Amino acid sequence: MYSVMNKVNDNFSQDEKIRYSRQTILPMIGQAGQARLKNARILLIGAGGLGSSPAIYLAAAGVGTIGLIDADTVSLSNLHRQVLHYTSDIDKPKVFSAQEKLKQINPHVNIVTHQERLAVENAQAIFTNYDLIIDGTDNLPSRYLINDACFFLKKNFIFGGVYQFEGQVSVFGIDGPCYRCIFREPPPPEEMPSCAEAGVIGVLPGIIGLMQANEAIKWICQIGESLLGRLLIFDALSVRWREIKIKKDPECPLCGPHPTIDTLKEENWQCTTQTQVTGQPIQEITVRELKKLRDQKPNLYLLDVREQDEWDIARIKGAHLKPLSTLERNFADIPKNTPIYCFCRMGGRSAKAIEFLKSQGYSSLVNIKGGIQAWSEEVDPTIPRY
Repeated sequence: MYSVMNKVNDNFSQDEKIRYSRQTILPMIGQAGQARLKNARILLIGAGGLGSSPAIYLAAAGVGTIGLIDADTVSLSNLHRQVLHYTSDIDKPKVFSAQEKLKQINPHVNIVTHQERLAVENAQAIFTNYDLIIDGTDNLPSRYLINDACFFLKKNFIFGGVYQFEGQVSVFGIDGPCYRCIFREPPPPEEMPSCAEAGVIGVLPGIIGLMQANEAIKWICQIGESLLGRLLIFDALSVRWREIKIKKDPECPLCGPHPTIDTLKEENWQCTTQTQVTGQPIQEITVRELKKLRDQKPNLYLLDVREQDEWDIARIKGAHLKPLSTLERNFADIPKNTPIYCFCRMGGRSAKAIEFLKSQGYSSLVNIKGGIQAWSEEVDPTIPRY
């Protein structure tokens, strides 16, 4: 199991004994299990939606050291699901906001903050100091990096993922399949929902995160049946769980008998602006370049392909709304004799809209890199970010 098992500190104050009493009376946990929790060191990667609920419950359970790594700050659009953060925390670094709440929940827990982005350069150095890793990320490159770093360091990690109304949870690592055994390589970006645009119901990260915390407590206390080798899939709309058995892949490029991955690397995966039909790059413009053009030509045709509810939250003055979901039925009045500058929230849907318009004979099409999010951050901060 984990490294601290041979040097367990079972010295509890009276306050701790009372605090954990409802947990220690469980025969499968007891004082020995609580001591294991007190001596455990768990790293949570991401202090956002998925990271919030395991952080809260692991701190409450008495995990001795909880590490938090996250480079982001709290924003208003986080608050419907990231329950570690409050309205007063907006613009505060997430790791410090989380640290404050967790110390209020349990002052006996040591909270270590890493206000940085997880990368090849720091992953193994940070992971080395922890016994167990919990994946609370929301992007594929980080997930593969976590998997590979844990494999090289011989550590387990608890995986969680959420998308709209569906969540997944499993354990990967020692004595079992790794993440690449089931998802060998990242899928092409065009096959995935555009970055940060798919949405998620607020309770789902909490449900999946609690399952991750449950797995962590079981693993530390050496009780129950692990999710190692099992992938649970939760459908929030039907309230049903499915289980998929996962086996080690004999051809896995990482943990198989003939590996082709022998060093840590970061997958080069990001929102794409390649067309799926031709594979040719789409012409792009930055928001700063667009601002200069609009200053010279105020009547540029801006095409917004977000949905109506997004338009109601934030919009660029003078833009024309044509949601991607209805574009095939409502594109006829888009002029063909002028350049079309297309945008969405971050650039993924607008690339798909351009691909469709090209198939309809439009030729002068430009994607606005970073979408309205970048416009808000770099040009007009009065436009809300969501």
